[in-house]
Amino acid sequence: MPFSKKSHDGELFVDHRASPGIPDEKARRMGYAPGQLREGGIFECATLGCPHCGSVVVLNPLRARERAHCYQCNRYLCDWCDAARHEPDYVHRTMREIADMISSGKWTMSGTMSRPILTPTGGKDG
Repeated sequence: MPFSKKSHDGELFVDHRASPGIPDEKARRMGYAPGQLREGGIFECATLGCPHCGSVVVLNPLRARERAHCYQCNRYLCDWCDAARHEPDYVHRTMREIADMISSGKWTMSGTMSRPILTPTGGKDG
């Protein structure tokens, strides 16, 4: 099977057939359109894992603007990482690369996964 950006997608399935659902106001605060999570309904949509920060993004089927794409890792990004990659001091690193750096014991991290601050630990190779 040929590779596609969609091959990294997951799926969210919310079943409220035996549930009172989520009130419209709470659904809005969670980023859903009113009515998507009401009593007796089913909500399905794709998800994606952001390769830069590791978060799982629920792909809103009502979203009109284009989803950000990183051409260096050929994957879709969350909005937070897309904003970070346009900053002047941005260095492209995936979540796995950052985890490997920290696991080596030569680096520590502060900040957030979308805007990590990596500091050498002072070891002879760090």
